Amino acid sequence: MRSLFPEDISSVSLSYRGGSRGSGMPRCGGRYVDEWGCVWDAGENGVVGEVKNAVIEDWALLDTLRPPREILEGDWPLVDATRASTDCYILAVTSVRPFERMQFLRGTENLFMDMAWGDARFKRLRALVHEFFLEELTLWISRDVDGISFMDDWGTQYSLLINPNMWREYFKPLYMEYVRIIHRAGKHAFFHSDGNIEAIFPDLVEIGVDAINCQLFCMDIEELGRKFKGEITFWGEIDRQKILPFGTPSDVRAAVMRVRVALENATGGVIAQCEWGNRDPFANIAAVFSAWSDPLASASVCASKAAPRGAPPTA
Repeated sequence: MRSLFPEDISSVSLSYRGGSRGSGMPRCGGRYVDEWGCVWDAGENGVVGEVKNAVIEDWALLDTLRPPREILEGDWPLVDATRASTDCYILAVTSVRPFERMQFLRGTENLFMDMAWGDARFKRLRALVHEFFLEELTLWISRDVDGISFMDDWGTQYSLLINPNMWREYFKPLYMEYVRIIHRAGKHAFFHSDGNIEAIFPDLVEIGVDAINCQLFCMDIEELGRKFKGEITFWGEIDRQKILPFGTPSDVRAAVMRVRVALENATGGVIAQCEWGNRDPFANIAAVFSAWSDPLASASVCASKAAPRGAPPTA
């Protein structure tokens, strides 16, 4: 697919040094242990799986938790070498995901109760995780990349996982600091979150996120366009729940055009992005990129590479 539709963005992820607590192979099916010591089960190849054994399910273990700082001792010069091998926009893929990492460490049900009660130990865990991710970002901003991404999956199919005001209290300040660090280094801040995140879209725009990768088809795409077109770059995507796996190429092309009509703008625009499953029809995947490449509809996609806040390139 990449040979048929070459990418304009080159993603670079550092091969972090193996954590001393890690074992097994992620995304290969079966059980593995990540760098923080969380035990995962993956039901099939190509999926990350689920955490089955949280490291600090018992708060008594919080004092023993140590971030895997050894993984940051990667071969950083190789990141800079990417610049010499491509003329594409270079996007750094980081491990920064505070909410999800806290779920992996504490267990989802426990973490939600901790937030509801405002447990002081929750705040200690948040500070520990946040400090580690600040260290990681500090290393990334000195590298020769154009943008830096971080993530957290915040949405269900229909709404945010927690009350938006709770999100603003507990996590918005963390993201604001990440974006500030990235921007001070002259780079763009990319953010990913699955599910319906309409409730916090204004906040992400407010703190200066340059591009958001989200499940547009879980939300009111036209309303997002009316509110935020030109304020932020929309980083994909096309519906991978229904249209890509079960639709026809015509359905796919119609979905792409819906996104383009709603969101394309000469000062922000849309990055043509598509994530698909192992069993999605090849014809549907090809139809996504073919529709984005349609010269009859591409005039508004070829947008300025500098929005008011310096948004990343479109298309």
